Amino acid sequence: MGSTSSGSTGSPADARDRDSEGRARNARPRDGLGRPLPYGADGVPRQPEGVVRTPEETVAEAQRLLDEGKPFHAHEVFEDAWKSGPEEERELWRGLAQLAVGLTHAARGNLTGGARLLRRGAGAAEAWVSGAGKPVPHGIDVASLATWARELAEDVERDGRVVDAGARAPRLRGAHPGP
Repeated sequence: MGSTSSGSTGSPADARDRDSEGRARNARPRDGLGRPLPYGADGVPRQPEGVVRTPEETVAEAQRLLDEGKPFHAHEVFEDAWKSGPEEERELWRGLAQLAVGLTHAARGNLTGGARLLRRGAGAAEAWVSGAGKPVPHGIDVASLATWARELAEDVERDGRVVDAGARAPRLRGAHPGP
């Protein structure tokens, strides 16, 4: 093989998308659980990155995505809130993002990782509430959500089955679905 020039060779590695700062951005289509699909395949619309939303908009958009069985995309919404929100709320949004990623892993078949992240997210959200002294931040029923996450983690480990993300989607405000 000869040396390559600084130009693109047309290989997939050279065709990686980059943002204005040179960071890699993968524009490959993805399915509802965020798994990459072949280039040219029909995927679900991706969540735009870096969107600044109010907490109410964040909760509403994440709930919509969770209800549609798209926890990976809900995680991206929570991640935006985590990165752009007030410093004192970052741990809450990080915990919620971990819950969504835990559901994503459980739905993709990574049962061990899913259960671990569900528990970690539940603990992070609960710790934020106890540290902040806010029993219901932004209307989010953290105690009920943590119970949902721990029960789902137990179900995943006990049953050893992939989770239907839409059927087991959490309710960020209010009652949670049964098993």
